[in-house]
Amino acid sequence: MSIETPDRVATDLDLTGYTVTDSAFGAPWIDIDEWREAPSPHRHVHGGFTGTNTRFTFYFVPAEDYQGRMLSPLEGAHGGHEDSFGGMMGEIIGGLRMSARLGAFMMESNQGHIGDDLDPTFGPDNTIYGARANSETGRLGKFLAAQVYGESPHHCYVWGGSGGGRRSPGNLEHGGDIWDGALPFMGGGNIVEHGDTSLVKSSQPFAFAAMFNVQRLLKDKIHEVTDAVAPGGSGDPYAGLTTHQREELANLYKLGYPRGDEFMIGQPMGQIWLWSSMADDYQVQDPTYFEDFWTQPGHIGFDAPQHVLDDLIDVEATVKRTISARDFIESPEEFSDPKWELLKTMVTLMAGGEGGMDLPVAVEVEGLDGGWRLGTGIKVLTGEAAGRQLYAVQVVDDTMQGDGVGEANLLRFTGVKPGDKVHVSNRAFLAFCYYYRHHVTDDVQFDFLKLDGVPIYPQHVIPTQSPLMGIPYSGQYSGKLLWVHHTHDASLWPPQGLVYGEAVRRSQGDQGLADNYCLRWSENAEHIPPFLCPSDPGRASSTWLIDYMPIIEQSLADLITWVEDGVKPVGTTYDYVDGKVVLPPSAAERGGIQPVIEVSVDGGQRAEVTVGTPVTVTVHAEVPPGAGTLTSLAWDIDGTGAFPVSEALDGTQASLTATHTQVYDKPGTYFVTARVTSRRDGDVTALDKQLPNLAQVRVVVS
Repeated sequence: MSIETPDRVATDLDLTGYTVTDSAFGAPWIDIDEWREAPSPHRHVHGGFTGTNTRFTFYFVPAEDYQGRMLSPLEGAHGGHEDSFGGMMGEIIGGLRMSARLGAFMMESNQGHIGDDLDPTFGPDNTIYGARANSETGRLGKFLAAQVYGESPHHCYVWGGSGGGRRSPGNLEHGGDIWDGALPFMGGGNIVEHGDTSLVKSSQPFAFAAMFNVQRLLKDKIHEVTDAVAPGGSGDPYAGLTTHQREELANLYKLGYPRGDEFMIGQPMGQIWLWSSMADDYQVQDPTYFEDFWTQPGHIGFDAPQHVLDDLIDVEATVKRTISARDFIESPEEFSDPKWELLKTMVTLMAGGEGGMDLPVAVEVEGLDGGWRLGTGIKVLTGEAAGRQLYAVQVVDDTMQGDGVGEANLLRFTGVKPGDKVHVSNRAFLAFCYYYRHHVTDDVQFDFLKLDGVPIYPQHVIPTQSPLMGIPYSGQYSGKLLWVHHTHDASLWPPQGLVYGEAVRRSQGDQGLADNYCLRWSENAEHIPPFLCPSDPGRASSTWLIDYMPIIEQSLADLITWVEDGVKPVGTTYDYVDGKVVLPPSAAERGGIQPVIEVSVDGGQRAEVTVGTPVTVTVHAEVPPGAGTLTSLAWDIDGTGAFPVSEALDGTQASLTATHTQVYDKPGTYFVTARVTSRRDGDVTALDKQLPNLAQVRVVVS
């Protein structure tokens, strides 16, 4: 991506007095300075740094909302956009409105690069993308805020989830002159000594390989597994599976895949992006593995090819058409079948950050016959885009949404025409499905793949992640760090939530760990809010997953209080056993801030009744000490997620026990869910910081 400096626009902000602290960046420029009312009132300032692809947006809230703070959210994945949190993404996961509620203006950078491409000035310098670009932007934000408000912010905070959770600690570790605190959630990585700026060697992508393999091997059987582990199920996820299927599912659990989230194994979402973004690089860094998998003893492709050959694709196909996000939206009848929902959701969600609604992101081909298509390589052989390599990240029949790295990420299927030839091959992806066996790291969850410290399977070089993923963890920083991790995250599994605390202990010792670090768990939270998750028929995602953003907002407020007033947040007590994070059953033992809830029917998680027979479900909920009181209770009676029954609370109860009696007039299996919220001050009318939790039981009506 070439570097361009747009013409400057009229602005009363004076940049002449600003001198960059980091000499890698040229003078800042501004090309937009205007007042905007959406998504909420703010002064919108956009620009960049000369000689680089670093771009920024400052969202200066009205003066009456400013309490002297700056909040910098970091985009997930690799970053690459400076406008995510000012639009739809911010409305979903806490953007401008939340910043204003916390007394802060919002600063957003593209973290030094455009899209999934490296800045040609900096090349593979991961320190730029991991910390330096965002920190220099933060310094400029303080300088400009002094002109806008008459004073610079007295405290600055960086936060983010997923890839933003991966990089926000790096900002605190390597940009300490600007940041006072950080709140990463859903992060993960490896630990190094402070000052080591090698590329990240995260084990999570290798664990994803096991998930992809289970998804491929089980196919529709994953629904039987999901039912077995759901409330009131048999409890045996292995029933009906072959030996190899059992082995791979067990390995997935041992690697830390969250129990209770098995439905998401069959839903390819953000995890498959990491394969598409790294597939080319893995094959460059570790070419022998992708050859040895098919040709050498000790590898499934050679020793037991029956486990992969039925799914193999390696053909030349013909392009029938390309499809953009706009095509999906403007042709609702063609794409009305439920099988398109996940693909449409992912395409539409990412359209704003990937070049707009008209970017051709999917291709329909002719000439495929069977085979496993998710993750397959799509290499354009003829026409204007010849040579471009993409990978299928969503698939419906012969239509594949493609992504890749560099130009492939920015252009997708731009220039591809009907009649062009493409090479469709999943040889590399099928090999990657067993990658975790042959790239064993020192992380504790890989110990089962060793005997007396020696790996069971032939080993290959551990590859590094993209420079865009940032800098490995050292745990050395000044300031405070509050880490939030989710128990049901299928993209950054619970063991990844344990890494950073160990980094802090190694670097700062036990006292530094106690003084400067805190870990909280969000129970029943996935990687994305439930309304973006696919739903199991008869069991909507909102009946077993929570919206975690109220917990993030309350935790940001607690981080601010910790930094500015010295009051340390309350962490969550937990155990880690056999790849699983286990939370205590009572609120007093568990701690943290989220309410604790349990639901029962007939004293257990399952009841069997006949049509017309009343069934009574009991809920018990309580709030951890000092975390406030319960503010709402709602019931979903049939798994649809409608929650039609609610009970009024006055905000004074720290615990409650309640019942709901239901009569079903049709046979079927019904999941009954109770959902509660709590708030620090007990305000039942407030729209923000209402912390949720839920639990459900199964009622079988005959």
